[in-house]
Amino acid sequence: MRDPAPAPPAVSPLTGGLADSLFETAAHHPTLPMLARRSAPGAGWEKVTAVEFRDEVVDLAKGLIASGISPGHRVAVMARTRYEWTVLGYALWTVGAEVVPVHPTSSREQVEWILRDAGCVGVVVEDEQGVMTVGSVCAGLPLLRHVWQLDAGALRELAGRGAAVPPATVDSLRRIVLPDSTAVVAYTSGTTGHAMGCALSHRALASPCDTLLAGWGHTAAPPGEQGSVLAFLPFSHVYGLMIQGLCVRGGLLMGHEPDLSEEALSAALRSFRPTHFYAVPSVFEKIYKNMLRTAQRSGRGALFERAAGTARDFAAAQERQRTGRGSGPGLDLRLQHAVYERTVYRRLREALGGRVRRATSGGSPFSRELSLFYEGIGVYVHDGYGLTETAGGVTMQPLGREKSGTVGRALPGTEIQVAEDGEILVRGPSVFQGYVNDAAATRGALRGGWLATGDLGHLDSEGYLTITGRKKDIVITSGGKSVAPAALEQRLRMHPLVHQAVVVGDNRPCVGALITLDPVFLAHWRGSLMPQGDASLREAREENALREEIARAVAAANSAVSRSESIRVFRILPEPFDVAGGLLTPSMKLRRDAIVRHYAAEIDAMYTARSRSRHRGAPEEPAGWDDSDSVFR
Repeated sequence: MRDPAPAPPAVSPLTGGLADSLFETAAHHPTLPMLARRSAPGAGWEKVTAVEFRDEVVDLAKGLIASGISPGHRVAVMARTRYEWTVLGYALWTVGAEVVPVHPTSSREQVEWILRDAGCVGVVVEDEQGVMTVGSVCAGLPLLRHVWQLDAGALRELAGRGAAVPPATVDSLRRIVLPDSTAVVAYTSGTTGHAMGCALSHRALASPCDTLLAGWGHTAAPPGEQGSVLAFLPFSHVYGLMIQGLCVRGGLLMGHEPDLSEEALSAALRSFRPTHFYAVPSVFEKIYKNMLRTAQRSGRGALFERAAGTARDFAAAQERQRTGRGSGPGLDLRLQHAVYERTVYRRLREALGGRVRRATSGGSPFSRELSLFYEGIGVYVHDGYGLTETAGGVTMQPLGREKSGTVGRALPGTEIQVAEDGEILVRGPSVFQGYVNDAAATRGALRGGWLATGDLGHLDSEGYLTITGRKKDIVITSGGKSVAPAALEQRLRMHPLVHQAVVVGDNRPCVGALITLDPVFLAHWRGSLMPQGDASLREAREENALREEIARAVAAANSAVSRSESIRVFRILPEPFDVAGGLLTPSMKLRRDAIVRHYAAEIDAMYTARSRSRHRGAPEEPAGWDDSDSVFR
């Protein structure tokens, strides 16, 4: 075993609330740019200094006080990731109120449940649609007194209402906020049943941020430069809140991009040019596929494939060297990599704005193959692990000892154990206070001071954690074989045509998969086929080619598992899973139970077709497609 990586320096214990760091920065570094905002989508970025940010927060806090918002009151924020969200959140924490994040696309039933369960006295919505959603459930919310609309100038009106409140009142409220006061009630994604509200203290939210900044903050930008981060992940999810906390507590310039469309995000990255990039695996996957598609369109697809292979080989050799298992890239590999750096990699980094050298992935496991690709082109992606109940990250890759395919080691001050059944247990300062209004669920999650995460994984001899799936996601076939779907789904998504994949097979004779296609890449793929014959024959040939291509993707995924765990049948679905349809959570995780219920008929047909083909003596695999399947209808 190699010597462990140097431990990050200890962080000072929190003595107040989350808002204190803003006031301290404004006092000591008043002109430091902290936020960047735009007057309209596509407009230039205007920097907001620490003192300007603080003054906006104070003015808004005075308006909240004048509106009767007191310490301990809960106020929901139902908006996309935008400048006003950050100002409002810090104003609420300044007066000791508790923030209840709500995803703006939540259904009427979800909004009603969260506002009632949390006992919110106010809610901030983004637009008229939000007003209508809240208005439709107001009758069942006796505690709700305020509905503020951002696009109607609510923050400006609040600031005006509080003009007569003395600044000393704001300061006195801020100073009585304690580290263990509740700062956020974050509702879990709710993959099954009602979402549960996780009470997170100021200490819990600050702890991982301060630890990460102490040990890794210097990597956010080149020496002498201020780090910058484009925040686009939802602040309604704890990962987004952690990114916000890292920026404000670490003095990183933060811009906001509320529009998650590919075009808007790409334009924002190129104009804002962040130095560090935070995203979820699906975003990194999408960027990779866009790079490949662009190369193929320009006739450089083969060049891209060779460059990508060299990048992965180079990164793997570097990893072997830093972990003491090899001597690093050889001369030939270094020369090849240098050539591609000049001709390919530099241009690929432009997709992230051109200044990013390190990034962080969270929310779900990041594939080793993709991790090696990004490291090889000059953007190391730290794959960390955390969950809502831990206020964000509990692991990180140690600098100089990174291992792709793992989520790193436990952060200093945090402990991790793996139970006999493979469940990951966590103990540390970021663990939540409990579930709101659900003592039984709290007792079930907190066992002797340890949080039972519900995630499965294993620790290696050096303490690196690998995530293998969720306990409740394990598929058990009728033959009793237990299969963790995450690895198979992850490998399927690496194929450019595959957008989403859900492994099924509970109480079935074998493992199956529901697959959705990437519409942009599908159009590109179809356009690359040589048109031959009339329309009907061309469509049949395209469909046959697509069947073969997806079968190859399934075969590639199966190569990583045993035969009994492999996908024997699959079905391509005509449209992707989305949040609006209730098949994805706001944090873009699969609602497996909902998907299985929604596509019950398709799953039955998939296995029935397999049974018929086996009865006729046809090969077992890699079929999964019967004559009724067509993605071109």
